[in-house]
Amino acid sequence: MPPQCCATRYTRRLPARLEDLAGPTTGTVDLPLHIVWSGRRSYELTGLKPRISLYRTVLAEGQRQDLEAFLNRDLLISQWPILRPLVSRFIRDAWENAFPELAAARGTAAA
Repeated sequence: MPPQCCATRYTRRLPARLEDLAGPTTGTVDLPLHIVWSGRRSYELTGLKPRISLYRTVLAEGQRQDLEAFLNRDLLISQWPILRPLVSRFIRDAWENAFPELAAARGTAAA
């Protein structure tokens, strides 16, 4: 698959604004089968590792409505320095090009 095709795939899924990411900040998140068709589907948000794993999975496999439902704006920004090397270059570029606050957050410490 050509690189432009991969980049477009993720750009089309982006929310209009980061403020549209209204996902939970506490509790347990159970992802639907269309995002995770095998393996772990339930994530506890209190732990950093499960939260990073959830965000990485949703960023890679979720559609726009999934991104808005399962990701939280503030958590995404605070965790971006950890997430950015764990996602593909196509995902990273799509999000940082669309949302300069993520590009700015890449050098800050995550909460």
